[in-house]
Amino acid sequence: MYSSTSNDTTNQFADRASNTAKDAIKSTQGAVNDALDSLSGSVQELRDEAKPAIARISDQATALAQRGADAVRDGSQLVRESARQASDRTVSYIRDEPVRSVLIAAATGAALMALVSLMARSNNQR
Repeated sequence: MYSSTSNDTTNQFADRASNTAKDAIKSTQGAVNDALDSLSGSVQELRDEAKPAIARISDQATALAQRGADAVRDGSQLVRESARQASDRTVSYIRDEPVRSVLIAAATGAALMALVSLMARSNNQR
């Protein structure tokens, strides 16, 4: 009889330990699920908060790129206009002073040839 009572007590103890373990596992699973839900909510909140900032930064980058393109376009237009004006002034000067223009061109050509000759001689000596 003692052995039967002892076996019943052991079985009851094992059942209680098993139930306690199951309860602990369920409790842990619930806590983990709650933590994951909270983390998921936090991540979604961060995404929602970041969207306007990302959109604003994107808009600012687009505006900056547009201003840069406009500045390049305006600058190239100014360079073209300056080149056209210099060309017009040169043509007018040549019309008004043809002899002086030819002398300036000849002197410029001679100076360039002397410079090229000097550079060629310097390269040959090395």
